Amino acid sequence: MWFLIFLAAASATASTAEAQWLHHPVPGTPRTKDGKPNLSAPAPRASNGKPDLSGIWLPEASPIPELMRLLPGGQNGLGEVPPTKYFLNILTDFKPGEEPLRTRPSAPLTLTAFRKDDPGLHCLPTGVPLMDTLPVPFKLVQTPGLILMLAESDTVFRQIFTDGRKHPEDPQPSWLGYSVGKWREDSLAVETIGLNDRGWLDAVGHTHSDALRVTERFHRRDFGHLDVQLTLDDPKTFTQPVTVKFAELLLPDTDLIESFCTENEKDLTHAGLK
Repeated sequence: MWFLIFLAAASATASTAEAQWLHHPVPGTPRTKDGKPNLSAPAPRASNGKPDLSGIWLPEASPIPELMRLLPGGQNGLGEVPPTKYFLNILTDFKPGEEPLRTRPSAPLTLTAFRKDDPGLHCLPTGVPLMDTLPVPFKLVQTPGLILMLAESDTVFRQIFTDGRKHPEDPQPSWLGYSVGKWREDSLAVETIGLNDRGWLDAVGHTHSDALRVTERFHRRDFGHLDVQLTLDDPKTFTQPVTVKFAELLLPDTDLIESFCTENEKDLTHAGLK
């Protein structure tokens, strides 16, 4: 379970599955003289002249001291793949007690206790925007009119329509919502609505309502770096929109591997919850 990676700080170990096609040279990848992928090369372009966002991406880890502030108890609690701090706590940029929440939790949210309502404990999907911050690889496949986000975690797919369509007027709430993207110069702005209220925003357990609107702005800085800006606008949950910025790193010459939470799942019984 992806939330369990960080909820048991003393004993948790991240287990991001290694891709099954390691060191498979991807055609079109710029390379240095020694044959290694040149991640600082210019971003590739699609046939329409816009940056091509296609690739295997993983959130860039935040500095260890910042992560230790959120996860006391030692670096081992971070597991094999240290995350961005926004995966641990989407509101980490705010001082404790100053988070723009309309309703304060009855007890402080921590990363050291299991919770019955943890979606990961029940093998429920990773929603939006958590797919962007989860420390597990995902693939972007860019085509004319549609961008696919394929998540290694639970082998989930998400569609971002760039064919000019509008959002549905009365969307049926879902885990991934309805995403429409528009190019603004060299950045892709994605608006997502129609999300249900069952997903978590981070590992600590911040939730949202079905009024959440997520705006993602993707900018491929160069071949190996994808800058992401997330804005969460949920008037039922927050007193103001919340915006965070982080980067995704390209994983070159590899691919995703099948992964399903329900296969031999044992975390729920070991969590000590009834």
